[in-house]
Formats: sequence, C-alpha cells, structure tokens
Amino acid sequence: MKTTPHTLQDVAASVLAVPPLARNADLSLNADANRALIRHMEAGGISTLVYGGNANFYHLGMHEYAAVLDLLVQAAADDTWVVPSAGPDFGKLVDQAAVLRDYDFPITMVMPQRGACHPAGVARGVSLFAEKLGKPVLLYIKDEGYLPAQTVRALVDDGTVSLIKYAVVREQPAQDEQLRELAAQVDPKRIISGIGERPAIDHLRAFGLGSFTTGTGCIAPAASMSLLRAIQAGDWEGAETLRKGFLGVEDLRDAHGPIPVLHDAVSFCGIADMGPMLPMLANTDAALKAPLTAAASALLKAESVAA
Repeated sequence: MKTTPHTLQDVAASVLAVPPLARNADLSLNADANRALIRHMEAGGISTLVYGGNANFYHLGMHEYAAVLDLLVQAAADDTWVVPSAGPDFGKLVDQAAVLRDYDFPITMVMPQRGACHPAGVARGVSLFAEKLGKPVLLYIKDEGYLPAQTVRALVDDGTVSLIKYAVVREQPAQDEQLRELAAQVDPKRIISGIGERPAIDHLRAFGLGSFTTGTGCIAPAASMSLLRAIQAGDWEGAETLRKGFLGVEDLRDAHGPIPVLHDAVSFCGIADMGPMLPMLANTDAALKAPLTAAASALLKAESVAA
C-alpha cells in the first residue's frame, strides 16, 4: 500500500474504484477473493481504491474494523493508495479514529450521515474526527443541503478536508447549482464526481472536477481509465462511446440497488466470489442473475479489448 500523501496530481492520475468486500458463507472476510479483485483492478491501471458504501462499511462493526484494515493494507500493491471509510455516525467516527491512528492510510473518507444530523453538527463532527485522526479527510456529500459550500470551503481552508466526493444525483448532471457553487468555493480539482461513469463526462467537462469514482470500473478498470483519459484529452465522442459500455450494469444498479448489484456482478462474471452481503443489505434476487450475468460478462469482455 502506498502511504505518501494523496495529491491532486494523484487524483487526476486514476479513477477512484469503490469495490465491494468479499465474505465467506459465515460472513467472515474472504481474503483470497478480495485479493483477486484488487489484483484485477490494479492490472487495469487503477491506483486508488476507496472502501466505502459498496463494501458496506455502513454496517461494519468495530469488532472486525482492524481486521478489514489489515487485509486491505496487505492486499494492495506498493503503488496503490487505499482509502478506508469511517462513520457515518459520530460515535463510530470517534471509535474508528482510535483504530486508524495505528495505520498509515494517507486519507480516510467520512461516510455521509443521513438523518439525525445538521450542517453545523456535521462540520463539527468531521473536524473533531480529523483532529483525532491527525490527518485531513475525504468528505462525502450525497444529499442536497448536507453542507453549504461556504462551510466546505472553511473545512478545506483549515486543513480538515483535503478531497470531496460529490454524489448528489441529478436528472441533468451538467445542470447542478449546488455543485457549481461548491466548485466556485473550492478548487474543483479537489472534487471527485462520485456517481460512477454515468455523469462523469458532464461533471468533469462542465465543472472541471479532478476525477470520478467507479463501481462498475471494478469489473472494467482499463475501460474506466480509458474514459478518464478521453475526458482529460477532450475526446468527447470517444468518451461517450466508452461511457455507454458501462450502462448495461449501471442501469441494473439504478433499478435494483447499486451496492448489491455490483457485489453480485463481480461474482457472476467470474472475477471473484464476493459471497453473501453483510446485513442489513442482501444479495440480489435469483431472477436478476441471468440479466446481471449477461451485462457484467459483456462489460468484462469489453474490458479485455480496452486492456
């Protein structure tokens, strides 16, 4: 695992993969399957792995938090950055900060708290977490009004926040006043488009964001990296062609749940057996297996061409 600070140049150098976390039938960690998926992503050129929602860190207990971190540290290559997540509630942030201090992760993502929160309280909680951690954090904004742009700027200016993952879903991604205001308050290269390939072209083209996260890119890492390079080169026609290749799986994620569909897609296309999902989530219905296998396998086949 790479432990040097994660710079804006590093953000622009790679998409940020957000992989699922493999488990055995008894819900214990499946080290071999997780390593297989990591090797697959690294072979496709991805150098930043963010373990958050798709890995179901929302429901990760403190009893195995250190074990998961140990696995990720040991499994990642020497030139791969690993970004773990913490939270989303304040109590969990405090407890996890105490564990994270024993590791050399350059940055940790703060999971978005939904419900029972207030912008001022969120800002205070994120600040206290970063203070206890002794390092800046990656702030995840998923909802309208979660944190005002001016508050985010203050957190960036005081060194609390280094990067921002922006994942508010819009019908027209290029028409987003909240994102426009945020990009006016902080360097847009600090902001990462956080909803995969679907809005990536609009977000990076219209707002100048630094990169984008990818879930389906865990299946097709080279294709996702090619999309990033096409956007950076201003090859909009090529970028759109590449983006369309991800939509078969993305459409199923939108219709049936982004986390479980990605989890099972990795299994169904043969990269690695992700096993059962950690409750309170569940694997996809049996009726979805055939269409999901077809979509994921088609994406993996396109990946071999991109690679």
